[in-house]
Amino acid sequence: MKIKQKDINPYPNSDSNKRYYTYDYYLRQTFGGKCMKIPLDAGFTCPNIDGKCSVGGCIYCSPRGSGDFAADAVLPIEEQFEIVKAQLSSKWKTDRYIPYFQAHTNTYAPLEVIRAKVEAIAGKEGVVGVNIATRADCLEDDVVEYLASLAERTVLTVELGLQTVHDSVAFAINRGHTFADFLEGYAKLRKASDKIKICVHLIFGLPEENREMMLESVREVARLMPDQVKFHLLHVIRGTRLGEIYLEGGYEPLEMDEYVDTVAEALTLLPPDTVVGRLTGDGMQSELLAPEWSRKKTVVINNIDKKMFSEDLWQGKFFENG
Repeated sequence: MKIKQKDINPYPNSDSNKRYYTYDYYLRQTFGGKCMKIPLDAGFTCPNIDGKCSVGGCIYCSPRGSGDFAADAVLPIEEQFEIVKAQLSSKWKTDRYIPYFQAHTNTYAPLEVIRAKVEAIAGKEGVVGVNIATRADCLEDDVVEYLASLAERTVLTVELGLQTVHDSVAFAINRGHTFADFLEGYAKLRKASDKIKICVHLIFGLPEENREMMLESVREVARLMPDQVKFHLLHVIRGTRLGEIYLEGGYEPLEMDEYVDTVAEALTLLPPDTVVGRLTGDGMQSELLAPEWSRKKTVVINNIDKKMFSEDLWQGKFFENG
C-alpha cells in the first residue's frame, strides 16, 4: 500500500498533509465543522487616513481599506451580512458563520458606535464567533473593556495589523505607528482577557525589506505567542500610492519562489500551536497590477506544501521560546 504524506506528517496539529496549523483545521476543532467567514464594512476610517497620525493611508491599501470583498458600506450591517452570505452559499455549505469586520480600522470610533455595529450581528442565528480587524494603536480603554466582555459571550478574534517590526519600513509604507505602539496595544488586549484571541498580520515583500528582515518580524511575533498569524503577499493594486510607485519603476515585487521559500521558513519559526489564518492574501483581480503570479493562489499554497515536504519542514521546527 502506498504511504501517503499525511501518514508520515511529523506535525501534530493536522489531519492531512499540511505541515502547519491551518485555519480550516482550527475551525473544525473549535466549532465542529467548516464556517463561513463573512466580510463586513462598518464604515469606519483609519487614523492614518483622517489625519490623526497621517493622511493617505498605507501605500498599498485600496480605497476600501481591505474591505473590497464586503458589501457596500452604506448598507446596514445586517443587510451586508445577508448579501455576502447569499453570495458565498454556493461555495460554502455550512450553517456556521463568523462575521468579519474587515474594512479599515474597526475600533477607531466611539464605543457606542462600535458596540451598535457588533451587537447588531453577533447574536444572529448561526453566528459562532466574531472577528474584528484593527490597529494596535486604536484600542481605547473602554473599547478594550467591551471586547473583553464580548469574549465572554462568543469566540472573539481581534486581528491586529502589524505588517513589519521594522520602524523604518513602517515609515516607508506610511503605517502610522511603531512596533512599540503595537506591543503596547497587544499587551493591553492580553491583560484585559485571556479569552480574546489575537491574530497578527504580517506582509512579505514590503519596500525596503529584505528576506532576513521579514523573518526577523516572524521571530519577534513568535515570541509573543499569538493565537493566530496571517501571512500576506504584498499586492500592487491600481489606484494606490504603491501602484503609482510600481508603474514609475520604483518597486519590484517578490517572485513566486522567493515568497514560497520565505513563507516555508517563516512557518518553522512560529510556535507549533499558533493557527495560521492565511498563507497569502487576495487582491482584487480586476485592479491587480502585480505580481501576476499571485493570481494562482492554489499553485502558491501547493508549492509551499511541496517545499515543506521535500525539505522535511514543519511549523515550529525551529521555534525558539524566549
